[in-house]
Amino acid sequence: MKFTLVHTDASARAGVLETDHGVIETPIFMPVGTQGTVKAVEQRELVELGAQIILGNTYHLYLRPGIEVMKAMGGLHSFMNWKRPILTDSGGYQVFSLTELRKITKDGVTFKSHLDGSLHFFTPQKVVEIQRAIGSDIMMVLDECPPYPCDEEYARESNKLTVKWAALCQQELNNTQPYYGHQQSLFAIVQGSVFKNIRSDSAKALTDLNFEGYAIGGLAVGEPAETMYEMTEFTTQFLPKEKPRYLMGVGTPENLLESIERGVDMFDCVMPTRNGRNGMVFTRYGRLNMRNAKWKMDDAPLDGNFESYTNKNFSRGYLRHLFQVDEILALQLASIHNLAFYLWLMREARKNILGGTFFVWKKEMLEMMASQM
Repeated sequence: MKFTLVHTDASARAGVLETDHGVIETPIFMPVGTQGTVKAVEQRELVELGAQIILGNTYHLYLRPGIEVMKAMGGLHSFMNWKRPILTDSGGYQVFSLTELRKITKDGVTFKSHLDGSLHFFTPQKVVEIQRAIGSDIMMVLDECPPYPCDEEYARESNKLTVKWAALCQQELNNTQPYYGHQQSLFAIVQGSVFKNIRSDSAKALTDLNFEGYAIGGLAVGEPAETMYEMTEFTTQFLPKEKPRYLMGVGTPENLLESIERGVDMFDCVMPTRNGRNGMVFTRYGRLNMRNAKWKMDDAPLDGNFESYTNKNFSRGYLRHLFQVDEILALQLASIHNLAFYLWLMREARKNILGGTFFVWKKEMLEMMASQM
């Protein structure tokens, strides 16, 4: 993997991330394909939307279809017929969100499957082994994501475990080889909850280990948005400028723009597809609840002359009708539009960073998105 920082506008960054499965222009949003599919959206449509990289989930793919199927099918790229880059998170967040179904030790985490209650054990080495079988271009270390709120002592001990596990993941990466002929990179995850001293210690310890990229984890877990921005801005100052930065699980369009301003390159979130399936679409002029009766007779597109397949071909009234009668097409069209909007937002952010106009453009976009149709 190679990352090149092309241009900056204050702390906002435009870069190029090169992998064996293709080039990614940053800042970038990664559609979430948890179980080897982005819900309600075909791979063909993802290509048409301009998705440069998608995200898969180690925990879910480990449970179903399992690593033996992954190996037999030639890895996730081949299995789902996706020729562009894939990032897999380590499954740590999913395991730790089980709460009552897992037990953490210094060696790893024992958990019960949410599917059938079967018992499993994730170690740092095991997580790398699973991601080797999946064949993702970018792998994440196993970390512990502390809950919000938590006390400082818990966050400190949790981070010590995260740093230790990161080193063990790195050792496992160096002691093994890819299965499918393409190179795989490993990103570390900075933790520390909302405690700046722990965040800085985490970032410094992980950068000393010299990973190929760094994620900021443990945010967007219930803390106020301003706290998330503060922690993001604080953390990025300790991360290498020549390495990609990934803010995990974030977020709304507003969150993305604020975080780009603070030096983040990569994002993922289920929000565009999950909200789309529940009838909410994102536009340049605010959010629309497509179940609202006000759209019943509205023959206008969702968002003026915006370039999305849904927007160009269907009216607000038609999309509302699809939701009202529980048609599957409603989920697909809303998800396509929302992903188109998120990916467009990243392209526009990059263009304005390159042009030195990011802050003026960001202010205008935030004002537009705060309006209501």
